[in-house]
Amino acid sequence: MKKLPDSELDIMLIIWEFNRPVTRFEIEGEMNGNKNLSATTILSFLSRLQEKGFLEVTKAGKNNIYTAVIDKESYMRMDSENVLKKLYRNSIKNFVASLYDGDNLSETDIKELEEYLHQKRGK
Repeated sequence: MKKLPDSELDIMLIIWEFNRPVTRFEIEGEMNGNKNLSATTILSFLSRLQEKGFLEVTKAGKNNIYTAVIDKESYMRMDSENVLKKLYRNSIKNFVASLYDGDNLSETDIKELEEYLHQKRGK
């Protein structure tokens, strides 16, 4: 699985949000609330996503129905692992430090991290 360009990821995020098979019209309706893309552009992105194995396409009358083949959690995990490996040399400490360097880490944030680590140690 490869990292998606932002334009294709935007479409996948919409499809994942629907959490069911969708038509181009539904995607276009959601997308054009944020970006005004033509139907042709959206169809081009959907075609690329199908070629990359992210979507399955079926016909329903005159409409294509798009179903996510890759789930959001799998993609996020893969993308996070790539970022961690490439930018932070597989160091979670370096990653967290870059997010909260300085005084931006509240006591609540620290407590949430401690609870998460405690849960992970318990497994």
